[in-house]
Amino acid sequence: MWPNFKDGEIFDYLPIDDIGIESLIGSVVVVNHPYKENVKMVKRVRFIENGKLFLEGDNPDPNASQDSHNFGLVKPDLLIGVIRQQR
Repeated sequence: MWPNFKDGEIFDYLPIDDIGIESLIGSVVVVNHPYKENVKMVKRVRFIENGKLFLEGDNPDPNASQDSHNFGLVKPDLLIGVIRQQR
């Protein structure tokens, strides 16, 4: 999520159970990778379509990370939490 988060940066997040899915648009979330087991990602929710999320990294280089441009829309059950505070 560079430039907004640096490698090793610590942040807090709220469990998704506490947040309505529609309210996540524009939020930064922690999510399980849809195809790589045990890989967690930090991405921004850009929009919701048919109950699924379009996730995008903030890095201006489109080849720098994987997001919904690569793997498509993501089911909400892959969400872990929404970032609430940077330290």
